[in-house]
Amino acid sequence: MRKPLSDLEGQRFDVIVIGAGVNGASAAQHAAAAGYSVLLIDKGDFGSGSSSRSSRLLHCGLRYLAPGGSMWDFVKHPSRFRYAVKMAKTAMDCRRDFVQATPERAKPMTFCFPFYKGGQYAAWQIDAAFKLLTFLGPKDVPLGYKRLSLEEGRNTPLVKWLRDYDRLDGIATFCEYRFDWPERLCVDMALDAERMGAVVRNYTAASAQSRNGDGSWRVTLQDALNGADSATVEGAVILNTAGIWIDRVNRAAAENPKRRITGTKGVHVMVQLPPECADHGIATLHRENEPFYCVPWRGMHYFGPTETVYEGEEDSIAPTEQEIEWILGEANYLLPSLNLKRGDVHFAWAGVRPLTYDPEQPRGARVRLVHDLAEDGMPNVFAMTAGPVMTHRSAGAELTEVISSRIAPSGEAQDLSHAARLFPEMQNSPPLDTDHPAVKLSDLVHAAEKEQATDLIDLLFRRTGSGWDRGMGADAARKAAETVAETLGWDAARVEAEVARYHAYLAEQHKTGPAA
Repeated sequence: MRKPLSDLEGQRFDVIVIGAGVNGASAAQHAAAAGYSVLLIDKGDFGSGSSSRSSRLLHCGLRYLAPGGSMWDFVKHPSRFRYAVKMAKTAMDCRRDFVQATPERAKPMTFCFPFYKGGQYAAWQIDAAFKLLTFLGPKDVPLGYKRLSLEEGRNTPLVKWLRDYDRLDGIATFCEYRFDWPERLCVDMALDAERMGAVVRNYTAASAQSRNGDGSWRVTLQDALNGADSATVEGAVILNTAGIWIDRVNRAAAENPKRRITGTKGVHVMVQLPPECADHGIATLHRENEPFYCVPWRGMHYFGPTETVYEGEEDSIAPTEQEIEWILGEANYLLPSLNLKRGDVHFAWAGVRPLTYDPEQPRGARVRLVHDLAEDGMPNVFAMTAGPVMTHRSAGAELTEVISSRIAPSGEAQDLSHAARLFPEMQNSPPLDTDHPAVKLSDLVHAAEKEQATDLIDLLFRRTGSGWDRGMGADAARKAAETVAETLGWDAARVEAEVARYHAYLAEQHKTGPAA
């Protein structure tokens, strides 16, 4: 059912978006709604890069008000404080907009932020930060900030297990949200863009770019699933939203373009905590004074992240045993009574944040920027760096404004939809299995027929999310493959290959099974 890429040969688009993570998919959706003809492509599946490997927090922006060193960093660099306030407000606004427009994809939880006597932040600074967030944010999705007494904390899940409890100076609690699950957002946006007339294709790489005489761009496309299938298309404006691959994409279009990306690697580990901890999490700082979280997730909790500069191969990102052990060490330092061991880890995951390159900030700048690449010899080509998952909708709107500053739309405006794209209700369809009762076999068939899913990883991770449950869909893989075999034209050998590939993917990318 996958249309030949060659069908696009010679087609001209107003906008070509390279990279279908949250920012690229959002840009395609917003641009299509504004009346532009759009081509959205990704060399992998929709949302299969950094968007799927984030901390998944639709957070309130507290992270932006916590400078890396001390509060004096903001005094020395007032421009950083102004930007922090701007991003904190954006975070609060995006938090409200997402929760109200797409409640099915947002999960609330109670977060605590413990702070200690003599710690990096004093009680008045914590109060000031939360009061500023409350002031900046809308009132209809409240932050719910309050301070617990130490006595109240002794009866609160997770809080009562904190290290050095008697040294606590206070416990802040607030309502936080997480995405469930980010890569499905990319699929939803891509499909909504398609509904409005955009051409959207996964597993389609931009292998070369060159300028036409009229200033437009000619882009050579290659089907990643069929090496013999290719096409050349044209676009008036190019958006490079390829995340950590941005610099690689730019090098295919220009000689010696400037560096735009600094990647930092984030690793998380999933464990099982007592049932009483459900819907309770912790936001804190680890021993190197960087953010560290304990986040509830489908009856489990995950800890993380790490944050180290990543200079490895962009296509080979996976957690290491050393990184897993480091996270367990920080988790046990935070909550000593848990005494977590490697055998308690159900799975792990790793991603690389596409932060903005800044020679003065070795680990990259958390400053979302749109780069006009004309200075690199690429007029009408733009790249976005450091756009977090939580602000993807404003990112799409911003990129569409950039497009409108260069060209007028060739079509009529339409209304985009932020509603979650739910599977058709099929009462008689059995569930995938007892571990995934919410996922029906009919959902898998629908995803294979209508949502450009091409393999088990697409189906179980990006389309249904069952890959993120406790067993990661390992026991259900064969049943899932057999369910979609007829739809996708798989014979018995292909079913076996898909199951084997799925299990290998879990072992490599998520470190399931015994520690290496």
